[in-house]
Amino acid sequence: MRIVLLGPPGVGKGSLASLCEARTGLAHLSTGEIFRQEIARHSALGRRVRAFVTSGRLVPDALVVRVMAGRLGARAGTGVKGFVLDGFPRTEGQARGLDRLLKRLGRPLEGAVELWAPRTVLIRRLSGRRVCPRCGANYHLVTMRPRRKGRCDRCRERLVVRKDDRPEMIRKRLAIHEQAAAPLLAYYRRDGRLCRVDGSGSLEAVFARTMRALRRKGWTAPQND
Repeated sequence: MRIVLLGPPGVGKGSLASLCEARTGLAHLSTGEIFRQEIARHSALGRRVRAFVTSGRLVPDALVVRVMAGRLGARAGTGVKGFVLDGFPRTEGQARGLDRLLKRLGRPLEGAVELWAPRTVLIRRLSGRRVCPRCGANYHLVTMRPRRKGRCDRCRERLVVRKDDRPEMIRKRLAIHEQAAAPLLAYYRRDGRLCRVDGSGSLEAVFARTMRALRRKGWTAPQND
């Protein structure tokens, strides 16, 4: 199975994708995680991405597609055919680029899952997030606390609030998402590849809703499919 998770910042795409990977064997690829790793490494790609991320702007379509082409191409030779993409695509241009890429790989996308939640829920989730500046591990003050307060479980680095998780930047990010989302959702809706899932509540509840929605669409999630 090959799907993408869509939805606003804070709706839980990353958490759901990680659980899908653990429960179904699908490979989880996150553009946010890939970009944060590159930024932490101070690579050329990381420096280019950082200029966009810190100003709250979307990374250009061509750059995102090029990065994901490399990751998906590498996965193609591992024998793991199924994947769930988190944070990509974010625009119609990226969606078209993804379809062209997957067509070349002979692994077309089956569908897109749109997660949604009330704005108040999104702001509460985002403002509680913490990240390790050294290894990129993510935490939450309510739902994913570190074992030691304020410190990363992996490397003991002090956790920080990402600049784009501050209240003023959260509002800007949500506004940017709303502008970009409409044509992206319409792109997948036109050919029946879109299903909508309530992202409120516990992760287990969201996972169960998602699996039911996938079954209704006729999409399945067997190991490494």
